[in-house]
Amino acid sequence: MTIDPPMERRDIIAGRLAQGQSVTAGSLAEEFSVSPDAIRRDLRALAAEGRCRRVYGGALPISPASSPIIGRVGEARERKAALAAAAVGLIRPGEFVFLDNGSTNLALAEVLPSLELTIATNSVAIAAMLADRLDLRLHLVGGLVDAEIGGSVDATAVLAVQQMNVDRCFLGACSASAVEGVSAFDPADAAFKRVLLTCSRRIVMMVTNDKLGTGAPHRVTPLDHIDSLVVEHDAATHSEFEAITRLGVDIVAGKSPARSARPRPRHFAL
Repeated sequence: MTIDPPMERRDIIAGRLAQGQSVTAGSLAEEFSVSPDAIRRDLRALAAEGRCRRVYGGALPISPASSPIIGRVGEARERKAALAAAAVGLIRPGEFVFLDNGSTNLALAEVLPSLELTIATNSVAIAAMLADRLDLRLHLVGGLVDAEIGGSVDATAVLAVQQMNVDRCFLGACSASAVEGVSAFDPADAAFKRVLLTCSRRIVMMVTNDKLGTGAPHRVTPLDHIDSLVVEHDAATHSEFEAITRLGVDIVAGKSPARSARPRPRHFAL
């Protein structure tokens, strides 16, 4: 049986994207000794199959956050808990904290300390988790609930957050790329997140390794507009990490999921 060289090349490229690697047309053309146009055709075909997101000069892997929230809540629970344990140390007593939709923010809600906090959220799951916490003041942002997102991101929700002065917002992350910044799959969700940016003094984002260097269709903000990026303990081994550090973002590293819960955050020297 003969192997079709273009298909074999495409399978190799798809394999790298599936491993979370971004690719560039120029470097692939040189590696496979073909024209950049041939690589661009490969990338167009892979994008049409939903296996990557085309960007200028190459392609990014698709973020795992493309699936509905109900399927992501049970995934990578220990890794998300480790991120939450690091991120909770950023919260100060008496702050007004907004917890955006997201399974990692749900993990943070589990470990919120008793610091006379006011918590606002548009997430049904987060609100349900915190509803019986008598030591917190809880505001649930209303509106039409989007089942895939897990909360409200419609005009009613936008109007509500526009009236808030948030001290620290934990922004839900669909993807985080040095090139494309923070992006979302749903346009209404992206618009809601952009409003959160305007009414929050500090923006924190927790990102598992599988979202680094990935893309989604709707841009929220450049990555260097995030005040603190909380990453996994081994994020420095990720191919996207060096590019992110060059942006000057404050990066907080969590401990290994196997280690003790609620560690103090430590910062990478940039």
